[in-house]
Amino acid sequence: MIKPSQTGIYADLANMLDKEDANIAKNPQAIKQAEFTKTKTTESFESLFKEDSINSIVDSVVMGKVINITDKYVVLDIGYKSEGLVPNSEFSFIDGVPDIKVGDPVEVYVSKSEDKNGMVVLSKDRADMMKAWDSLIKAAENEEVVEGVVLSTVKGGLNVDIGVKAFLPGSQIELYPVKDLAPYVGQTYKLKIIKFNQKRGNIVLSRRALLEASRETLSKQSLEHMEEGQVLPGIVKNITNYGAFIDLGGIDGLIHVTDMSWSHIKHPSDVLTFGEKIQVKILKLDKSKGRVNLGLKQLQEDPWAKIISSMSVGDKVKGKVLSITDYGCFVNLEEGVEGLIHTSEVSWDKKKNINSLVTVGQEVEVMIVDIDKDSHRISLSLKRLQENPWKSLEGLFPVGTIIEGKVTSITDFGVFISLSEEMDGLVHISEFSWTKRVDNATDIYSVGDLVKAVVLGIDTDNGRVRLGIKQLEEDPWNVIDTQFPIGSQHELEISRIVDFGAFAKLTETIEGMIHISELSAKRIESPSEVVSVGDKVKVEVVSIDKEARRISLSIKLAQRSQMREETSMATEELNKGAAFTSDFGSTLQNLTDQDSEKDDKKSV
Repeated sequence: MIKPSQTGIYADLANMLDKEDANIAKNPQAIKQAEFTKTKTTESFESLFKEDSINSIVDSVVMGKVINITDKYVVLDIGYKSEGLVPNSEFSFIDGVPDIKVGDPVEVYVSKSEDKNGMVVLSKDRADMMKAWDSLIKAAENEEVVEGVVLSTVKGGLNVDIGVKAFLPGSQIELYPVKDLAPYVGQTYKLKIIKFNQKRGNIVLSRRALLEASRETLSKQSLEHMEEGQVLPGIVKNITNYGAFIDLGGIDGLIHVTDMSWSHIKHPSDVLTFGEKIQVKILKLDKSKGRVNLGLKQLQEDPWAKIISSMSVGDKVKGKVLSITDYGCFVNLEEGVEGLIHTSEVSWDKKKNINSLVTVGQEVEVMIVDIDKDSHRISLSLKRLQENPWKSLEGLFPVGTIIEGKVTSITDFGVFISLSEEMDGLVHISEFSWTKRVDNATDIYSVGDLVKAVVLGIDTDNGRVRLGIKQLEEDPWNVIDTQFPIGSQHELEISRIVDFGAFAKLTETIEGMIHISELSAKRIESPSEVVSVGDKVKVEVVSIDKEARRISLSIKLAQRSQMREETSMATEELNKGAAFTSDFGSTLQNLTDQDSEKDDKKSV
């Protein structure tokens, strides 16, 4: 407001401006120059203002607008002299398509006023994190459930958007190990924050924690309504070498590989695939332990019912070789029914390898030798449909025949002796000697040795010939009781001493046992107290067990017999002396009596 005292001064100023206005109309070029000067001054001022202002917003969140999207960056106008850049990786790209477009407003964090190219460095992740961090801290502290969208797979897990990017480890996605994470991308899940670090900006999530809690509740509810024999829908949750785990809706059940198919399968994946929806039957239920055993093949018709009624032992049937193992080969007789040809039933020639006789896929004719209805097992034979060469041996080598052949092989239980190019006979280790115990056949024989033996028996069905070497000599035990009858006494040599007694040599090959209690009439603690190897001792035969090939001897009884004999002889001698004394006394008395009579007659 112009004061009255200043009226004169302002009146002069107004007049001066009016004069200037008049000059402007007359000089338009001067007006343009003045306007240009004024514009440049204003722009410089705004530029300086903006430059000063951008430094003031570093480390803060501002609103920007997308003005371009390149392969690596999203360019934003944040209202200052330079545009800002945000890496594309900080935006959501689903199926390769960004979820933003030019013109979209985006809140960003100003990390740096400019980079080497003069661009403002921005971060959408940091802006999102700053906005969401407070609410996430609260959710983590209160163990609240958050919801997030899986953005992408990363090493070891998934990137999830819960307002900010967080990490969901692979081990925390499901209740079971997950190999393929790709199907989870784009899915929305409820999650729990299990770890966070505000300083580093790390957030770790878990879906498994929520699933376990839910599973426990559902498991109890599901078990209450389950019964053995019940048929339920399920989803294949995991496949292992021994079976598959089926999600029954709150609780998992196991289908063992043997309950998947009536046919022989190599691996559960031959029948089931991950995520497959199937019907299963509850075979066994343990509610206290929460265990459910399931069956898949039990929902199919049992092919064995038909087989059992149509096949019998001795039947000839045809089938296809499914597999070959170390113990035989499996033959498919009908769908779901397989039989086993044991290696012993493949050929009469035991030296032939099963792989040289059959191949997988080969059709073979076999004989049924056994049917186990309860175990669903059929035993087959290939060799029984061939001529049995062992039957010819009965005529060539009747029992008692002495043969001579080379040792073809040595085992822990005996030696095999060649009968022909294809057939061997076995001498069991117990058939080596009547009297000697042999622990190792190699101590006596070597492969290639020419050996004589006696044919003891021929098992044509099993292709076995029993031979004996000791039978080439007479069994000394047959006459042992005549050489050493019970009660007889002999002077023998101590051959060896053991803890429980000592052995004395009866013949070159037969020993008798003197138990420690029979070594002496006195109590002894060790046999060596009374005998030594090589001592000659007198023993008495106590017992003979031909079947067990044992003879019991006693030094104590021999000594006692000797004492009885000596006592008897001493008594006899003593009796003889007493009789002499008695006779002498009687004679002397008679002579005395006779002398007295003579004296009496003289005195008369």
